[in-house]
Amino acid sequence: MSQIRLYVDEDALQDALVKVLRSSGVDVMTVADADRLSYSDENQLIWAAKQVRVIYSFNMGDFHQLHSVFLAEAKSHSGIILAPQQRY
Repeated sequence: MSQIRLYVDEDALQDALVKVLRSSGVDVMTVADADRLSYSDENQLIWAAKQVRVIYSFNMGDFHQLHSVFLAEAKSHSGIILAPQQRY
């Protein structure tokens, strides 16, 4: 079985989450690790696809729309995980 390789975007960039995932053996790369802060969502998704990484974001609206555009244009990506942002 292949392991999911995550790419955490700026919206979901939380040190505690990344630390827990990494300590659990999950392959996690962040936009900061990749030196890709401030790139557009579309550019991040394209880059993640080239790296065979699943993007993890709280940006539900934009990435849902991007997924629809990719489908309409017969483009592929490695996956998108969208989660609601929790405010504590």
